[in-house]
Amino acid sequence: MKITIITVGKIKEKFTLDAIKEYEKRLSKFVELNDITLLDEPIPDNASKNMEEIILKKEGEKIINSLPKNSYVVVLAIEGREFDSISFADKIENIYNTNSHITFIIGASLGLSDEVKKLANLKLSFSKMTFPHNLMKVILLEQIYRSFKIINGEKYHK
Repeated sequence: MKITIITVGKIKEKFTLDAIKEYEKRLSKFVELNDITLLDEPIPDNASKNMEEIILKKEGEKIINSLPKNSYVVVLAIEGREFDSISFADKIENIYNTNSHITFIIGASLGLSDEVKKLANLKLSFSKMTFPHNLMKVILLEQIYRSFKIINGEKYHK
């Protein structure tokens, strides 16, 4: 089994990087994890709606060019489907019954382009709230780890 996480925007905070490394280490006993970090496009302070669309399109092209072939694509989007931890574990297990590779995509501050969202097999939301991409990556990794603990009948889920 393989999981790829594509994140737009470099993570700089040490505490966040430490949390990411910890969950990547924990997950390594369950899956092969591939981390792809793409540079986000600079957003001028006075960016117009049109400029934001151009930025989203550029970031979207980078994402699309980085997508692994034949992967089940999950985009993190506020309008996506919400799961509890057990149903998320069930979803991951069901995906792996038909596909050995899942790719999760986390956009930068403007989100994801419509082109990227259209490629998604699943739009996933953790909340109606907006989170910074660095924290969202930690939350995503923790929930994937929790899912594998649940799938394998190991103690962790509460």
